[in-house]
Amino acid sequence: MKPYEIRTYQDSYEIYELIEHSTRSWFKIAPERGGIVISFGANGKELLYLDKATFDDPNANIRGGIPVLFPISGQLAEGAYEWNGQRYSMKNHGVARLRPWRVESTDTSDGAAITLSLASDAETRESYPFDFELRFTYRLKDGQLTIEQEYRNGSAEPMPMYPGFHPYFVADRKALAYETDATKYFDYNDGTEKSYDGRVIDLDKLPESVVFLNAQRRDITFSPAERLVVRMTYGEPFNYVVLWSVSGKSFVCVEPWMAKTDELNRKQELVEVPAGDVHRTFLTISRVSV
Repeated sequence: MKPYEIRTYQDSYEIYELIEHSTRSWFKIAPERGGIVISFGANGKELLYLDKATFDDPNANIRGGIPVLFPISGQLAEGAYEWNGQRYSMKNHGVARLRPWRVESTDTSDGAAITLSLASDAETRESYPFDFELRFTYRLKDGQLTIEQEYRNGSAEPMPMYPGFHPYFVADRKALAYETDATKYFDYNDGTEKSYDGRVIDLDKLPESVVFLNAQRRDITFSPAERLVVRMTYGEPFNYVVLWSVSGKSFVCVEPWMAKTDELNRKQELVEVPAGDVHRTFLTISRVSV
C-alpha cells in the first residue's frame, strides 16, 4: 500500500479526500464550495464539526469545517466600509468563502497535498476593489494538516487585508481552559477587556465571541472533547484568536485572525500587501497524543 492516497467523489459537490495511511489521518475538501475543508481526522478521530445541511444548501452559510476568511475576518459595521472615497458593501468574513476555487494540482511526494487558487473577478471587485490571487496548499503529513498560504496583490497600490480561518471543532464540552501565553482577552458580550490566567471560559454561556489579545507565541492548545487535544500553530501576522460557539451545538470555534472585527473601518492594524507582491504564511492543526 502506498503511504498516501488522493481520491475524489461526489457529495452535493466534488470532494477531494486525502489520506495518510500510517497515521490513520485524512482530510476532505470541497474546492467549489469556497475551498472549505469539511473533515479532518487524525489517528482515527474526527476533529471537525459539520452541519451537513448547511453544506448541501448553496445559499446557506456553512456551519462547520474550516471556512476561509478573506479579505476580512468578522463583520463590518453596517456591512460596509469606505476606501479611497468610495463606499463598498461586504458580507461577513469576506468573499473567498462564497466563491468556487480552482484545483491547481495534487501531489503525494511530500505528504498528501492539494493546491487551490482563487482569483479576483468582476463580482469580487464590487465588494473589494483589488486584483488578488490566493494560492493555498493543504498538506497532510505526520498526522498534521498544514495550510500553506499565498496572498498575491496584482493591483497597482497596496492591498489591505486581514484574513483568518474559522475552524469548527467537535466538542462535548464548552467550558475550556486554553494553553496560550495571552494574558488578556476582549469580551464582546459586555464590551470589556479582561485578564486571562488560564481559567476556564464557558462558551455555552456566551452568545457573542471573545478574542485573545496579546499572545506572543503563535500557538494555542485546548481539549474540546474527551481524549481529544488540539494544537494549532500559525505564522505572522495571525495576532488574534477568536473563540465562539452556539449554545446547544456540539462545537467550539477557535479562530486565528490577523486583526479584530471591523478593521477595514478602523484602519489601525490592516495588513497591507505591496503592489505586485505576495504575503506567505501558514496554519497547522494537529491532534496531540493523550
